[in-house]
Amino acid sequence: MNQYLATAIAAARAAGGRQRQSYEQTHLIEFKGEINLVTEVDKACEELIVSAIRTAYPDHDIIAEEEDYARRGSSSVWIIDPLDGTTNYAHGFPWFCVSIALEQEGEVVLGVIYQPFTDELFTATKGGGAWLNGRPIRVSQRSPLRSCLLATGFPYDRTPDNENNFAHFYNFQFTARAIRRAGSAALDLACVAAGRLDGYWECKLNPWDVAAGSLIVREAGGRVSGYGGETYDIRNHRIVASNGLIHDEILAVLAQKEGGR
Repeated sequence: MNQYLATAIAAARAAGGRQRQSYEQTHLIEFKGEINLVTEVDKACEELIVSAIRTAYPDHDIIAEEEDYARRGSSSVWIIDPLDGTTNYAHGFPWFCVSIALEQEGEVVLGVIYQPFTDELFTATKGGGAWLNGRPIRVSQRSPLRSCLLATGFPYDRTPDNENNFAHFYNFQFTARAIRRAGSAALDLACVAAGRLDGYWECKLNPWDVAAGSLIVREAGGRVSGYGGETYDIRNHRIVASNGLIHDEILAVLAQKEGGR
């Protein structure tokens, strides 16, 4: 596992260096949907990470955001978001990261999230705890929900689809101390793990958004589930992560009718 972790850290730092190099420059922007951006930096970082992993572990499978990679039937699968927070990055807003996870036999066993703007490296391995720049981290001890700071996000197709998170956001405005919407699911999860945020919920996510962060939260002593409290799987597009103390309160709010108080 140490060898896997070293590979992931080196790849994340290299991709982060590429992001710093091009930060606040004019980017070549393409669209994967009406407002879902991808830049040349996303693609370059994914190529860099995939090349590093393929060089070290040529038989492993890869799932990444920007390209489809032929499956090789391996029980080891690397799950990569080369630049989480692309819209932020394209606008020069300094909240973005690299996220790399390793799944073995269907279970995430390693997670790395690197924030190049602040040079913060969040890491975890199954059973090995959660770490920030080599220091152990733990979730917060704050409760109840009315005393807590939460984070969330909104899906790219929030206009045409009823599952847009607006109602839940409204309900939490009346039950939590405050809510932040910064634009990177991976960093939101990392901040829950570090105790900076007390809880987080979001919908319409992909495995690369949450694979690393969900493990880091668990290894920091937090709780991760689906909206109904079910055991979380990274292919569940709805996630709740918290310090554990307020988890049931978050689930109760998510169960409310839309627009209720």
